[in-house]
Amino acid sequence: MSADLVAPARDRSALALIFAGILWGTGGLAGSLLARQAHLQPLSVASYRLLLGGALAMAMLAVSGGLRGLPRTGAALRRILLTGALLGLFQGSYFLAVHYISVSIATMVTIGTLPVFVALGTALRTRRRPDGATLAAIVASVAGLTLITWAPGTVANGWKLGAGVGFALLSAVGFATLTLLTPKPVDGLDPLRITAFGMLTGGLLLLPAGLAGGMALPLRPATLATAAYLGSVPTAIAYTAYFRGLRTAAPIFAAIAALLEPLTSAVLSAIILGDRLTLTGWCGAALLIAALAVSNRR
Repeated sequence: MSADLVAPARDRSALALIFAGILWGTGGLAGSLLARQAHLQPLSVASYRLLLGGALAMAMLAVSGGLRGLPRTGAALRRILLTGALLGLFQGSYFLAVHYISVSIATMVTIGTLPVFVALGTALRTRRRPDGATLAAIVASVAGLTLITWAPGTVANGWKLGAGVGFALLSAVGFATLTLLTPKPVDGLDPLRITAFGMLTGGLLLLPAGLAGGMALPLRPATLATAAYLGSVPTAIAYTAYFRGLRTAAPIFAAIAALLEPLTSAVLSAIILGDRLTLTGWCGAALLIAALAVSNRR
């Protein structure tokens, strides 16, 4: 493939990843607002997000004719089940982290440690030790995480802080595994199909836990609008853009996209929810962002 064809493809991937990163930054906030408005537990919110997002993506498939000629191979079924399980793990753990700490800190810990787990996964897969720059990024990420969690004035402390950070790390593991898995193509599964069937699978896997916590949704315009936004913009649309962008994206573009999520989340959380990080916490966030940029650039 010539350079003239590769460059436009990477440009489109860059736009898709940047778009996804901005939209993801609003997901934690929308989920937190839905939990407050409907008095929902974290796993109930995660289940709603995946089911609504999957339903919208399925509707998009129906309109575009993507439901015709669906693959029925074992490889496609395995990819859908694995994607659904990882989405359920990622979303469930993330909203549990938000419940115990805050949207901004949960997002920064998840995104900041993501490159660490991607580097470790790559090292295990290739059986090669990470290079010096990757190791430096890991050290910076751990240091940043420490500064955020020990910063005076954080929203939570004690066991709640530990639980929130633990769930954020588990969320990062799930998303890192999904990131390492996605670039491997499966015949017949385009980004929209993976989004639709993967989200519905993940939502159904979380549904028993969501029902146990209660999933009654008040029929109020504000609550319904929040649920609709959560399932569409930062979920169905953002993940379709993400899966599409990973096909030909250069690493620096992935770094830009990932940086936009915690930035968007922190700004919106400060404006709407009143979340605040101290100077020490922002220094930790800067280290996490630096670690992310270095890892993705490598």
